[in-house]
Amino acid sequence: MEGKQHVFIVGSKGIPASYGGFETFVEKLTQYKKSPRIQYHVAVLSDHTGEYMHNGARCFCVKVPDIGSAKAVYYDGAALDAGIAYCKKHPEIRRPIFYVLACRIGPFIPYYRKQIHALGGKLFVNPDGHEWKRAKWNAAIRRYWKHSEKGMVRNADLLVCDSKNIEKYIRKEYAKYKPKTTFIAYGSESSPSVLGDKEETWLHWCQEHHVTPGDYYLVVGRFVPENNYETMIREFMRAKTEKSFVLVTNVSDKFLAELEKKTGFGSDRRINFVGTVYDQELLKKIRENAYGYFHGHEVGGTNPSLLEALSLTKLNLLLGVGFNREVAGKAALYWSKKPGSLAGLIEKADAMTQEEIEAYGEKAKARIQSAYTWDSIVEKYEKLFLEDK
Repeated sequence: MEGKQHVFIVGSKGIPASYGGFETFVEKLTQYKKSPRIQYHVAVLSDHTGEYMHNGARCFCVKVPDIGSAKAVYYDGAALDAGIAYCKKHPEIRRPIFYVLACRIGPFIPYYRKQIHALGGKLFVNPDGHEWKRAKWNAAIRRYWKHSEKGMVRNADLLVCDSKNIEKYIRKEYAKYKPKTTFIAYGSESSPSVLGDKEETWLHWCQEHHVTPGDYYLVVGRFVPENNYETMIREFMRAKTEKSFVLVTNVSDKFLAELEKKTGFGSDRRINFVGTVYDQELLKKIRENAYGYFHGHEVGGTNPSLLEALSLTKLNLLLGVGFNREVAGKAALYWSKKPGSLAGLIEKADAMTQEEIEAYGEKAKARIQSAYTWDSIVEKYEKLFLEDK
Protein backbone atom coordinates (compact mmCIF):
# COMPACT_ATOMS: atom_id res chain seq x y z
CA MET A 1 0.00 0.00 0.00
CA GLU A 2 2.90 2.29 0.82
CA GLY A 3 4.35 4.25 -2.13
CA LYS A 4 1.12 4.13 -4.09
CA GLN A 5 -1.06 7.12 -4.93
CA HIS A 6 -4.43 6.45 -3.33
CA VAL A 7 -7.39 8.10 -5.05
CA PHE A 8 -10.81 8.12 -3.37
CA ILE A 9 -13.68 8.71 -5.80
CA VAL A 10 -16.88 10.10 -4.31
CA GLY A 11 -20.12 11.10 -6.03
CA SER A 12 -20.91 8.31 -8.50
CA LYS A 13 -23.42 5.61 -7.57
CA GLY A 14 -20.56 3.15 -7.93
CA ILE A 15 -19.26 0.39 -10.17
CA PRO A 16 -19.91 -1.89 -12.01
CA ALA A 17 -21.74 0.80 -13.96
CA SER A 18 -25.21 0.06 -15.28
CA TYR A 19 -26.17 3.54 -16.40
CA GLY A 20 -25.19 7.18 -15.89
CA GLY A 21 -22.35 9.47 -16.91
CA PHE A 22 -20.28 9.52 -13.73
CA GLU A 23 -20.74 5.77 -13.21
CA THR A 24 -19.48 5.07 -16.74
CA PHE A 25 -16.55 7.45 -16.17
CA VAL A 26 -15.46 5.61 -13.00
CA GLU A 27 -15.93 2.24 -14.73
CA LYS A 28 -13.65 3.28 -17.61
CA LEU A 29 -11.12 5.05 -15.37
CA THR A 30 -10.60 1.81 -13.45
CA GLN A 31 -11.00 -0.54 -16.44
CA TYR A 32 -8.38 1.26 -18.56
CA LYS A 33 -5.96 1.84 -15.68
CA LYS A 34 -2.35 1.63 -16.82
CA SER A 35 -0.23 2.67 -13.84
CA PRO A 36 0.37 0.12 -11.06
CA ARG A 37 1.26 3.09 -8.85
CA ILE A 38 -2.40 4.15 -8.48
CA GLN A 39 -4.91 2.50 -6.13
CA TYR A 40 -8.54 3.57 -6.56
CA HIS A 41 -11.13 3.50 -3.78
CA VAL A 42 -14.66 3.96 -5.13
CA ALA A 43 -17.69 4.88 -3.01
CA VAL A 44 -20.81 2.81 -3.82
CA LEU A 45 -24.35 3.92 -2.96
CA SER A 46 -25.86 0.87 -1.30
CA ASP A 47 -28.47 -0.43 1.10
CA HIS A 48 -25.81 -2.40 2.95
CA THR A 49 -22.18 -2.05 4.05
CA GLY A 50 -19.10 -3.97 2.96
CA GLU A 51 -16.32 -3.99 0.39
CA TYR A 52 -15.51 -5.73 -2.89
CA MET A 53 -12.97 -5.40 -5.70
CA HIS A 54 -13.84 -4.40 -9.26
CA ASN A 55 -11.36 -3.52 -12.05
CA GLY A 56 -8.66 -3.58 -9.36
CA ALA A 57 -10.45 -0.84 -7.42
CA ARG A 58 -11.50 -1.21 -3.79
CA CYS A 59 -15.23 -0.48 -3.79
CA PHE A 60 -16.66 0.47 -0.40
CA CYS A 61 -20.43 0.45 0.17
CA VAL A 62 -22.05 3.44 1.83
CA LYS A 63 -25.48 2.83 3.35
CA VAL A 64 -27.75 5.86 3.04
CA PRO A 65 -31.22 6.37 4.54
CA ASP A 66 -34.03 7.21 2.13
CA ILE A 67 -34.42 10.93 2.91
CA GLY A 68 -35.65 12.22 -0.44
CA SER A 69 -33.73 14.88 -2.36
CA ALA A 70 -31.19 15.23 0.48
CA LYS A 71 -30.06 11.61 -0.04
CA ALA A 72 -27.30 12.52 -2.53
CA VAL A 73 -25.91 15.19 -0.17
CA TYR A 74 -25.88 12.73 2.74
CA TYR A 75 -24.22 10.10 0.54
CA ASP A 76 -21.32 12.33 -0.51
CA GLY A 77 -20.65 13.34 3.10
CA ALA A 78 -20.87 9.77 4.40
CA ALA A 79 -18.55 8.56 1.60
CA LEU A 80 -15.96 11.22 2.50
CA ASP A 81 -16.26 10.26 6.18
CA ALA A 82 -15.61 6.61 5.26
CA GLY A 83 -12.64 7.48 3.05
CA ILE A 84 -11.05 9.74 5.65
CA ALA A 85 -11.56 7.09 8.37
CA TYR A 86 -9.86 4.49 6.12
CA CYS A 87 -6.83 6.76 5.68
CA LYS A 88 -6.57 7.29 9.44
CA LYS A 89 -6.70 3.53 9.96
CA HIS A 90 -3.93 3.11 7.36
CA PRO A 91 -1.29 5.77 8.22
CA GLU A 92 0.97 4.37 5.50
CA ILE A 93 -1.33 6.12 2.99
CA ARG A 94 0.42 9.41 2.24
CA ARG A 95 -1.05 12.36 0.34
CA PRO A 96 -4.38 10.77 -0.68
CA ILE A 97 -6.45 12.46 -3.37
CA PHE A 98 -10.20 12.77 -2.81
CA TYR A 99 -11.95 13.34 -6.14
CA VAL A 100 -15.54 14.52 -5.65
CA LEU A 101 -17.85 14.31 -8.66
CA ALA A 102 -20.41 17.18 -8.79
CA CYS A 103 -21.05 20.09 -6.42
CA ARG A 104 -23.62 18.77 -3.97
CA ILE A 105 -21.94 19.39 -0.61
CA GLY A 106 -20.61 22.95 -0.89
CA PRO A 107 -21.89 24.16 2.51
CA PHE A 108 -20.11 21.26 4.27
CA ILE A 109 -16.94 20.99 2.20
CA PRO A 110 -14.71 23.25 4.44
CA TYR A 111 -15.08 20.63 7.20
CA TYR A 112 -13.95 17.82 4.86
CA ARG A 113 -11.21 19.90 3.24
CA LYS A 114 -9.66 20.54 6.65
CA GLN A 115 -9.58 16.80 7.43
CA ILE A 116 -8.19 15.89 3.98
CA HIS A 117 -5.43 18.49 4.34
CA ALA A 118 -4.64 17.15 7.84
CA LEU A 119 -3.93 13.80 6.14
CA GLY A 120 -1.56 15.56 3.75
CA GLY A 121 -4.15 15.01 1.01
CA LYS A 122 -5.79 17.07 -1.71
CA LEU A 123 -9.38 17.78 -2.68
CA PHE A 124 -10.18 17.57 -6.41
CA VAL A 125 -13.66 18.41 -7.69
CA ASN A 126 -15.44 17.80 -10.99
CA PRO A 127 -17.96 20.68 -11.17
CA ASP A 128 -20.12 18.78 -13.71
CA GLY A 129 -22.58 21.03 -15.59
CA HIS A 130 -24.94 23.84 -14.65
CA GLU A 131 -27.02 21.75 -12.23
CA TRP A 132 -28.66 24.90 -10.84
CA LYS A 133 -30.20 25.54 -14.28
CA ARG A 134 -32.07 22.24 -14.48
CA ALA A 135 -35.80 22.70 -14.92
CA LYS A 136 -36.64 19.76 -12.63
CA TRP A 137 -35.53 21.72 -9.54
CA ASN A 138 -37.72 24.26 -7.75
CA ALA A 139 -36.36 27.75 -7.00
CA ALA A 140 -35.13 26.84 -3.48
CA ILE A 141 -33.17 23.80 -4.69
CA ARG A 142 -31.67 25.81 -7.56
CA ARG A 143 -30.45 28.40 -5.06
CA TYR A 144 -28.91 25.60 -2.98
CA TRP A 145 -27.11 24.18 -6.05
CA LYS A 146 -25.66 27.58 -6.95
CA HIS A 147 -24.56 28.22 -3.36
CA SER A 148 -23.11 24.71 -3.16
CA GLU A 149 -21.21 25.17 -6.42
CA LYS A 150 -19.61 28.33 -5.00
CA GLY A 151 -18.52 26.44 -1.88
CA MET A 152 -16.97 23.60 -3.87
CA VAL A 153 -15.10 25.98 -6.20
CA ARG A 154 -13.81 28.04 -3.29
CA ASN A 155 -12.47 25.04 -1.36
CA ALA A 156 -11.16 22.71 -4.08
CA ASP A 157 -7.42 22.35 -4.54
CA LEU A 158 -8.16 21.64 -8.19
CA LEU A 159 -11.28 21.69 -10.39
CA VAL A 160 -11.20 19.10 -13.17
CA CYS A 161 -13.61 20.27 -15.88
CA ASP A 162 -14.75 17.86 -18.61
CA SER A 163 -15.77 20.77 -20.85
CA LYS A 164 -13.76 23.83 -21.89
CA ASN A 165 -16.97 25.86 -21.68
CA ILE A 166 -17.48 24.80 -18.04
CA GLU A 167 -13.84 25.65 -17.27
CA LYS A 168 -14.30 29.08 -18.84
CA TYR A 169 -17.50 29.64 -16.82
CA ILE A 170 -15.83 28.59 -13.52
CA ARG A 171 -12.84 30.89 -14.09
CA LYS A 172 -15.04 33.87 -14.97
CA GLU A 173 -17.90 33.36 -12.49
CA TYR A 174 -15.61 32.74 -9.52
CA ALA A 175 -12.61 34.86 -10.56
CA LYS A 176 -12.31 36.39 -7.07
CA TYR A 177 -11.44 32.95 -5.62
CA LYS A 178 -8.70 32.43 -8.27
CA PRO A 179 -9.77 28.81 -8.84
CA LYS A 180 -7.15 26.37 -10.08
CA THR A 181 -8.64 24.45 -13.00
CA THR A 182 -7.67 21.91 -15.61
CA PHE A 183 -9.53 20.40 -18.56
CA ILE A 184 -9.83 16.64 -19.16
CA ALA A 185 -12.66 15.57 -21.45
CA TYR A 186 -15.10 12.71 -20.99
CA GLY A 187 -14.34 9.62 -23.08
CA SER A 188 -16.23 7.39 -25.48
CA GLU A 189 -16.15 3.82 -26.72
CA SER A 190 -15.70 3.85 -30.47
CA SER A 191 -16.02 0.14 -31.24
CA PRO A 192 -19.01 -0.93 -33.38
CA SER A 193 -21.75 -3.22 -32.08
CA VAL A 194 -20.99 -6.93 -32.05
CA LEU A 195 -24.57 -7.61 -33.20
CA GLY A 196 -24.96 -8.51 -36.88
CA ASP A 197 -27.85 -7.38 -39.09
CA LYS A 198 -29.50 -10.81 -38.79
CA GLU A 199 -28.98 -11.12 -35.03
CA GLU A 200 -32.16 -12.20 -33.26
CA THR A 201 -31.82 -9.56 -30.48
CA TRP A 202 -31.71 -6.75 -33.04
CA LEU A 203 -34.45 -8.12 -35.31
CA HIS A 204 -36.75 -8.78 -32.35
CA TRP A 205 -36.26 -5.24 -31.02
CA CYS A 206 -37.07 -3.72 -34.45
CA GLN A 207 -40.16 -5.91 -34.81
CA GLU A 208 -41.38 -5.24 -31.27
CA HIS A 209 -41.12 -1.44 -31.69
CA HIS A 210 -42.03 -1.21 -35.41
CA VAL A 211 -38.64 0.25 -36.33
CA THR A 212 -37.20 0.06 -39.86
CA PRO A 213 -33.36 0.05 -39.90
CA GLY A 214 -31.88 3.16 -41.54
CA ASP A 215 -35.25 4.90 -41.69
CA TYR A 216 -35.49 6.72 -38.36
CA TYR A 217 -34.15 9.70 -36.48
CA LEU A 218 -33.04 8.91 -32.94
CA VAL A 219 -32.62 10.50 -29.55
CA VAL A 220 -31.12 8.83 -26.45
CA GLY A 221 -31.14 10.63 -23.11
CA ARG A 222 -32.82 11.39 -19.82
CA PHE A 223 -36.46 12.41 -20.11
CA VAL A 224 -36.11 15.93 -18.68
CA PRO A 225 -37.28 19.34 -20.01
CA GLU A 226 -33.77 20.83 -20.41
CA ASN A 227 -32.99 18.17 -23.03
CA ASN A 228 -35.56 19.93 -25.22
CA TYR A 229 -37.90 17.05 -25.99
CA GLU A 230 -40.74 19.50 -26.59
CA THR A 231 -38.77 21.40 -29.26
CA MET A 232 -37.58 18.20 -30.96
CA ILE A 233 -41.06 16.66 -31.05
CA ARG A 234 -42.74 19.87 -32.19
CA GLU A 235 -40.16 20.43 -34.95
CA PHE A 236 -40.27 16.81 -36.10
CA MET A 237 -44.06 17.03 -36.40
CA ARG A 238 -43.60 20.16 -38.50
CA ALA A 239 -41.03 18.55 -40.82
CA LYS A 240 -42.07 16.94 -44.10
CA THR A 241 -40.30 13.62 -43.58
CA GLU A 242 -41.47 10.04 -44.02
CA LYS A 243 -38.97 8.76 -41.50
CA SER A 244 -39.92 7.99 -37.90
CA PHE A 245 -38.60 9.55 -34.69
CA VAL A 246 -37.41 6.91 -32.18
CA LEU A 247 -37.01 8.11 -28.58
CA VAL A 248 -34.94 5.90 -26.26
CA THR A 249 -35.62 7.38 -22.84
CA ASN A 250 -36.92 6.67 -19.32
CA VAL A 251 -40.44 7.99 -19.86
CA SER A 252 -42.14 9.68 -16.91
CA ASP A 253 -45.94 9.73 -17.15
CA LYS A 254 -46.25 13.29 -15.85
CA PHE A 255 -43.80 14.84 -18.34
CA LEU A 256 -45.20 12.66 -21.15
CA ALA A 257 -48.72 13.93 -20.43
CA GLU A 258 -47.42 17.53 -20.45
CA LEU A 259 -45.74 16.98 -23.83
CA GLU A 260 -48.86 15.36 -25.29
CA LYS A 261 -50.94 18.31 -24.14
CA LYS A 262 -48.50 20.87 -25.59
CA THR A 263 -47.66 19.14 -28.89
CA GLY A 264 -50.42 16.60 -29.60
CA PHE A 265 -47.75 14.09 -30.68
CA GLY A 266 -50.14 11.17 -30.07
CA SER A 267 -51.78 11.90 -33.41
CA ASP A 268 -48.47 11.57 -35.30
CA ARG A 269 -47.76 7.91 -36.17
CA ARG A 270 -44.07 8.74 -36.84
CA ILE A 271 -43.26 9.46 -33.19
CA ASN A 272 -42.18 6.32 -31.37
CA PHE A 273 -41.32 6.16 -27.65
CA VAL A 274 -39.54 2.82 -27.13
CA GLY A 275 -38.49 3.05 -23.46
CA THR A 276 -34.96 2.43 -22.17
CA VAL A 277 -32.33 0.08 -23.61
CA TYR A 278 -29.77 -1.22 -21.11
CA ASP A 279 -28.15 -3.77 -23.43
CA GLN A 280 -25.10 -1.74 -24.58
CA GLU A 281 -24.51 -3.76 -27.75
CA LEU A 282 -28.16 -3.38 -28.77
CA LEU A 283 -28.00 0.35 -28.05
CA LYS A 284 -24.91 0.63 -30.27
CA LYS A 285 -26.79 -1.20 -33.04
CA ILE A 286 -29.74 1.20 -32.68
CA ARG A 287 -27.36 4.16 -32.98
CA GLU A 288 -25.56 2.67 -35.99
CA ASN A 289 -28.80 2.13 -37.88
CA ALA A 290 -30.29 5.58 -37.26
CA TYR A 291 -30.54 7.84 -40.30
CA GLY A 292 -29.73 10.74 -38.01
CA TYR A 293 -29.35 11.59 -34.33
CA PHE A 294 -30.95 14.56 -32.50
CA HIS A 295 -29.18 16.07 -29.49
CA GLY A 296 -31.08 18.71 -27.54
CA HIS A 297 -29.03 18.88 -24.32
CA GLU A 298 -28.26 22.44 -23.24
CA VAL A 299 -27.26 22.00 -19.57
CA GLY A 300 -24.01 20.26 -18.68
CA GLY A 301 -20.55 19.65 -19.98
CA THR A 302 -19.34 16.97 -22.37
CA ASN A 303 -22.36 14.70 -22.72
CA PRO A 304 -21.80 10.91 -22.97
CA SER A 305 -24.80 10.44 -25.30
CA LEU A 306 -23.32 12.93 -27.76
CA LEU A 307 -19.92 11.22 -27.79
CA GLU A 308 -21.58 7.85 -28.41
CA ALA A 309 -23.64 9.36 -31.23
CA LEU A 310 -20.57 10.83 -32.92
CA SER A 311 -18.74 7.52 -32.72
CA LEU A 312 -21.63 5.45 -34.10
CA THR A 313 -24.14 7.60 -36.03
CA LYS A 314 -23.09 9.27 -39.28
CA LEU A 315 -25.47 12.23 -39.28
CA ASN A 316 -25.82 14.25 -36.08
CA LEU A 317 -28.22 17.20 -35.71
CA LEU A 318 -27.28 19.12 -32.56
CA LEU A 319 -28.66 22.05 -30.61
CA GLY A 320 -26.10 24.76 -31.35
CA VAL A 321 -24.99 25.62 -27.80
CA GLY A 322 -21.33 26.01 -26.81
CA PHE A 323 -21.00 22.59 -25.15
CA ASN A 324 -22.17 20.72 -28.26
CA ARG A 325 -20.17 22.82 -30.74
CA GLU A 326 -17.06 22.32 -28.63
CA VAL A 327 -17.40 18.54 -28.85
CA ALA A 328 -18.55 18.03 -32.45
CA GLY A 329 -16.99 20.97 -34.30
CA LYS A 330 -17.57 20.63 -38.05
CA ALA A 331 -18.62 16.99 -37.75
CA ALA A 332 -22.31 17.80 -37.17
CA LEU A 333 -25.24 19.98 -38.28
CA TYR A 334 -26.70 22.56 -35.87
CA TRP A 335 -30.15 23.88 -35.05
CA SER A 336 -31.57 26.50 -32.70
CA LYS A 337 -34.74 26.60 -30.59
CA LYS A 338 -36.21 29.10 -33.04
CA PRO A 339 -39.42 27.71 -34.66
CA GLY A 340 -38.67 26.04 -37.98
CA SER A 341 -34.92 25.63 -37.38
CA LEU A 342 -34.81 21.88 -36.65
CA ALA A 343 -37.71 21.14 -39.02
CA GLY A 344 -35.76 22.77 -41.85
CA LEU A 345 -32.60 20.88 -40.90
CA ILE A 346 -34.48 17.56 -40.92
CA GLU A 347 -35.69 18.25 -44.46
CA LYS A 348 -32.15 19.24 -45.49
CA ALA A 349 -30.81 16.01 -43.96
CA ASP A 350 -33.46 13.95 -45.76
CA ALA A 351 -32.25 15.37 -49.08
CA MET A 352 -28.53 14.61 -48.50
CA THR A 353 -26.68 12.20 -50.76
CA GLN A 354 -25.09 9.05 -49.35
CA GLU A 355 -21.65 10.55 -50.06
CA GLU A 356 -22.48 13.65 -47.99
CA ILE A 357 -23.75 11.49 -45.11
CA GLU A 358 -20.64 9.27 -45.23
CA ALA A 359 -18.41 12.37 -45.13
CA TYR A 360 -20.10 13.58 -41.93
CA GLY A 361 -19.74 10.09 -40.43
CA GLU A 362 -16.01 10.04 -41.14
CA LYS A 363 -15.54 13.50 -39.60
CA ALA A 364 -17.49 12.46 -36.49
CA LYS A 365 -15.43 9.31 -35.93
CA ALA A 366 -12.20 11.25 -36.51
CA ARG A 367 -13.32 13.77 -33.87
CA ILE A 368 -13.76 10.98 -31.31
CA GLN A 369 -10.42 9.36 -32.18
CA SER A 370 -8.53 12.65 -31.92
CA ALA A 371 -9.89 13.87 -28.59
CA TYR A 372 -12.25 11.48 -26.78
CA THR A 373 -10.92 7.92 -26.57
CA TRP A 374 -10.92 6.41 -23.07
CA ASP A 375 -7.28 5.43 -23.50
CA SER A 376 -6.19 9.05 -23.91
CA ILE A 377 -8.56 10.35 -21.19
CA VAL A 378 -7.34 7.80 -18.61
CA GLU A 379 -3.73 8.61 -19.49
CA LYS A 380 -4.37 12.30 -18.70
CA TYR A 381 -6.03 11.46 -15.38
CA GLU A 382 -3.20 9.19 -14.33
CA LYS A 383 -0.65 11.85 -15.17
CA LEU A 384 -2.64 14.32 -13.06
CA PHE A 385 -2.96 11.97 -10.08
CA LEU A 386 0.76 11.10 -10.16
CA GLU A 387 2.02 14.69 -10.58
CA ASP A 388 3.31 14.98 -7.02
CA LYS A 389 4.63 11.44 -6.78
